[in-house]
Amino acid sequence: MEHEPLDRIYIEDLLLRCIVGIRDWERRERQNVHINVTLHADLSRAAQSDAISDTVDYVSVKKRIVSLVEGSSFYLIETLAERIAGVCLEDERVKRVDVRLEKPGALRYARSVAIEITRFQPEAASVD
Repeated sequence: MEHEPLDRIYIEDLLLRCIVGIRDWERRERQNVHINVTLHADLSRAAQSDAISDTVDYVSVKKRIVSLVEGSSFYLIETLAERIAGVCLEDERVKRVDVRLEKPGALRYARSVAIEITRFQPEAASVD
């Protein structure tokens, strides 16, 4: 029986700018988004070997997130969060990812609007 990995890698308070929103001005002006990502993976092998090849390279993950976000122009933060999760799951060692995305100033009188999603590594297709 396989159980969910208990180990986590946190990428916290990543502040990026992108086009996101439905209003005309949001389609023209880059806005701040705050991103927090939790990568769930089994880190025990890396802890024993002390080798980068045995762990999730979070520098690489961060660079792919930055590239995606800065080049994006989605209408919804939900779509942006989904794409960020997809980038994180490109590494098969990441079994689950939690993405929290905040858009400061999206609502009057509120510091920010935020969503949080959780996505899982698709199971390998069985071969008959």
